[in-house]
Amino acid sequence: MLIIGLILFGMLVGAAAQLILGKGSRGIDWSMAIVAGLVGSFVGGLLASLIAGDGLELRPSGIIGSIVGAIIVTLVWRAIGSRSKR
Repeated sequence: MLIIGLILFGMLVGAAAQLILGKGSRGIDWSMAIVAGLVGSFVGGLLASLIAGDGLELRPSGIIGSIVGAIIVTLVWRAIGSRSKR
């Protein structure tokens, strides 16, 4: 159940990152949402929680860090995708 919960949380965070950045003409890219959400949550959430001094508990700083991390991963993914199309 924990793994399913983590995947769903990552998917929601990744989808939120795409909505914040603008999803473009297409809908939400769910594969990008899952990857960006999981990677962004791990890196951004962990760093934000540790910097804020919250440790590894679920706190608002970790959630905000997760979204910021997912936004960064989404931007990098889109930049790499636009270069490969050229």
